[in-house]
Amino acid sequence: MNPEINSKLLQELLCAYGPSGQEDDVRAICRRELDGVADEVWVDDAGNVVAMFGGETRTGPPVRVLAHMDELSMLVKRVNPDGTLHLTHLGTMYPANFVLGPVTVLGNHQTLCGVLALGSEHTTRESTRIWETKPDGGGRALDWSDVYVFTGHTTAELSAAGVRAGSRVCIDRSKRQLIEVGDYLGCYFMDDRAALAVLLATASALAEQRPVNDTYLVCTVSEEVGGIGGTHAARQLPDGLTLAVEVGPTEYEYGTTVAGGPIIAYSDAQCVYDKALADRLMDIAVAQGAEPQPAVLGAFESDASHAKAVGVSGPAGLICLPTLSTHGYEVIARQAIPTLTAVLVEFLRLPGPV
Repeated sequence: MNPEINSKLLQELLCAYGPSGQEDDVRAICRRELDGVADEVWVDDAGNVVAMFGGETRTGPPVRVLAHMDELSMLVKRVNPDGTLHLTHLGTMYPANFVLGPVTVLGNHQTLCGVLALGSEHTTRESTRIWETKPDGGGRALDWSDVYVFTGHTTAELSAAGVRAGSRVCIDRSKRQLIEVGDYLGCYFMDDRAALAVLLATASALAEQRPVNDTYLVCTVSEEVGGIGGTHAARQLPDGLTLAVEVGPTEYEYGTTVAGGPIIAYSDAQCVYDKALADRLMDIAVAQGAEPQPAVLGAFESDASHAKAVGVSGPAGLICLPTLSTHGYEVIARQAIPTLTAVLVEFLRLPGPV
């Protein structure tokens, strides 16, 4: 892999379980990487990791840069008498996004392995739940009411492990290995672990090249369920501008491609981002030869847009790693992380009008 990418750290982030509201493993990695690099590091009341870098001149407002720690996952809705688990989704995802196969059940006392299952394809109309999802049957799209988790345990054993309604279920670590596809990298949960890799690389750069204004790098919780951590951070930290770092969709409707440079959003489903901030990001990326991609996004939200929409942020912006198949098996260009990191570091080190 490209030497500019800390592939070991990225793989560690991808393998860490971090469902919304239970980001402990990811938080530990982020805290470890930020301690001793930033001027000050703390975990706030919401569970966000905040790293503060004092500005050299403080000629402009503080900057809050946010990337989220949580991942798409599943939630136990009920434990069935046969020891199987009925699920609902935690974040916008569908069973087809992650396919059937091994999952990890995060019990309060024990972590268990399970299998996300539909049932046998060798069935007839008598097996209504399965039949309705077969192409030669009902042809209905697979939904959460159709699948279940086989645990291999009794209800008593599940109770002893602390598995109950509300327990998180994650895609198993065995399905989280980075693969190389030519000049691209693929894995589940690039959203938002690849963006966290950008944030941590930015922290290392800022330790040697100070930002112009006070800068807060924030690893946030529960973005996938409404931007909860980012909104809390924007409300609690000193007033300033808010910039989210995310994965971004690469589709014809947005004029974006996975082979292009950073995606710089001018709006999404939650807000219209500040034009002066987006223009400045575009100018910096162009000057670096990063070939940025301006975009007006739909069906997309970020920590920054949530914060702006509820009035706890002034100027807000969004910069994204171009990503194929967001909320699925995600693919980014090998150079995407170092390219976006360079743009972000330059943005923080140069005074600007915003």
